[in-house]
Amino acid sequence: MFDKAKQMWKLQSEAKRLQAELKVMEFEGVELGGKVKVIVNGEQKVNSVFVDDSLLDPSEKEAVERFLKQAITSAITKSQQAAAQKMKSIAGDLGLGL
Repeated sequence: MFDKAKQMWKLQSEAKRLQAELKVMEFEGVELGGKVKVIVNGEQKVNSVFVDDSLLDPSEKEAVERFLKQAITSAITKSQQAAAQKMKSIAGDLGLGL
């Protein structure tokens, strides 16, 4: 019983450490050869958005919106993959075998 409680405390401690690590990590989504870029952090919050001046023509509005969506999705997917990998590593270290 004590071992399970100790393991749960360690898991909680590792989860807090992981959350702090992810908060400072950044993931970039890039589209159109770098003309559209989005950076999100490990908490999947958008830190910055860049759109090249050449895309700011009103006739390109729909395309820019589509590429922004793709860049954001790409950055968030990278963030999710990093978080999952870190959790898998922590679980393995604790013998939880996820």
